[in-house]
Amino acid sequence: MSPDGSHSDALALALNATASRMEQVMAGLLPDGDGPETRLFDAMRYSALDGGKRLRPFLVMQGAGLFDVEAAQAERAAAAIEFVHCYSLVHDDLPAMDDDDLRRGKPTCHVAFDEATAILAGDALQTLAFEVLAAPATHPDAEVRCALVGALASAAGGEGMVGGQMFDLQAESEGTGYGLDQITRLQALKTGRLFAFSCQAGAILGQADAPSRAALDAYARDLGLAFQIADDILDATGTEAEVGKKVGKDADAGKATFISLLGLDGARERALALAAQAAEHLDLFGHKADLLKDVARFVVNRRA
Repeated sequence: MSPDGSHSDALALALNATASRMEQVMAGLLPDGDGPETRLFDAMRYSALDGGKRLRPFLVMQGAGLFDVEAAQAERAAAAIEFVHCYSLVHDDLPAMDDDDLRRGKPTCHVAFDEATAILAGDALQTLAFEVLAAPATHPDAEVRCALVGALASAAGGEGMVGGQMFDLQAESEGTGYGLDQITRLQALKTGRLFAFSCQAGAILGQADAPSRAALDAYARDLGLAFQIADDILDATGTEAEVGKKVGKDADAGKATFISLLGLDGARERALALAAQAAEHLDLFGHKADLLKDVARFVVNRRA
């Protein structure tokens, strides 16, 4: 880690390499064709390719590396979580949800295509994720594949990300009535559960022992919360050009956030403490987890 708080050169190279490789893997898994469904396929590819940090796939790949999982297997699990993440962004941006018209610096799916196509594209990206995980190419052991499918379904469903989105909609209607415990739980569902799957996927593929899984769970919990606090900070202090989407929306909507509850300095301190705590959970892996430790620090210092 450099003195100015930026992430290491090694981390930057690894993040870029993962993003580049995932672009190839995802492009190969996404449907293509020239039939009546072509518009759907185009919307899926528009929403999933050419954008994003691919942070969740990076976590999958690094976690898999701790247990010497074959790269091809890990890449499929990484693509699956990114398809779910992309689907969630497509649906979050819809007029009925956050009503955003900019994502990753380009028009959102429902703006570039239309609302109905965006809904279908999100649906198709979600189901593609489970198709990928269920295929024998992901792992020869059907029990391992079932464990991956079950874990992602739990993380993404009503008791995970989708439940968190409902919680978020309620938070907006409640305005500033939510306290720190409620906002922490909201973000643990909406953001943290997918981070948890990303960190656990490699352990599932590698059939890791219980202490290793527990360490990764604890890491993911603190990482996800640090990431969301950093997101709140970016929404309050970043520019549209930096972030690639509209900023200041939480304050305009009167939503309770980590910024409104802790103040800007308090939120920064909390995020840094969580990042440090997340890194400590990985000590049992030694130097094999150095990049995962670096990424915990990176998420709280990013500007996009």
